[in-house]
Amino acid sequence: MSATSRRSSGPGRLLIAVYAVFALAASARAGVQIATNFDEAPLAYLLSAFAALVYIVATVALARPGATARRVALTAVTVELIGVLTVGAITAFDPGDFPDDTVWSVFGRGYGFVPLVLPVLGLLWLRRTRDTEDAGR
Repeated sequence: MSATSRRSSGPGRLLIAVYAVFALAASARAGVQIATNFDEAPLAYLLSAFAALVYIVATVALARPGATARRVALTAVTVELIGVLTVGAITAFDPGDFPDDTVWSVFGRGYGFVPLVLPVLGLLWLRRTRDTEDAGR
């Protein structure tokens, strides 16, 4: 097995599958929110769309081999972690700007806190597979 394909094998396949499900769920949620109620909570709905985009980028980058894809995945997963921590804290302590939930609201409470755990697992997986990728250069 090549060093760069290790990222999308074994536990990496499950991680990519979960990212794909969240990409689909966040995209659908954002699409419906923006199409039907955008004027009620534009910030929340735009954040849902941003989260969807982050999940899509992370899914594709985690599935692709190569150093560039790894860097993109690392960036996307880091942005995801910062987003869920920031939006989660804001919505937990001052939900006034968010009259409707996003994927990252209250640290992903509406999704069983998976949005909080997922980027941590993603970063750990990227770290675990880093050594074999670096050795393959």
